[in-house]
Amino acid sequence: MPDLSSWVAAYGLWGLALAAFLAATLLPLSSEVAVVAALQVGLPPVAVLLWVSAGNCLGAMTNYWLGLLCTKPVMARVQRERWGRQAWVWAECYGGWSLATSWLPYIGDPIMLIGGVLHFHLGYVLLLGLGTRVARYVLLIGLLSR
Repeated sequence: MPDLSSWVAAYGLWGLALAAFLAATLLPLSSEVAVVAALQVGLPPVAVLLWVSAGNCLGAMTNYWLGLLCTKPVMARVQRERWGRQAWVWAECYGGWSLATSWLPYIGDPIMLIGGVLHFHLGYVLLLGLGTRVARYVLLIGLLSR
């Protein structure tokens, strides 16, 4: 696993976006660590917000599209893993509203995958799945920039 602080320091906003993209997949990375690193190296807060949001939202949409396009392999993987079974229960119980939890660690990325498998409406995906991710960064950057 790469040291995200060094990664962001070396590659700037592109490194931040890539780290955020990878953090939105099933890789065990934290985009929040990358945000803190970006602010510590002096990158402008607005640019950090835009780049981390773009990277993380593209990663989340990749999960959603994988769920849409690769339903059977995704279902098999989800059913094998504890986090996947929990995400499946939430998705079946709350439907598209479960995407509001897609920013959470561990369960959020599988929720986006399952959202694709279950063909959740794109409005839910954009508003709840991506909107909550961006709101998290607004809050984090706002708190750290004080």
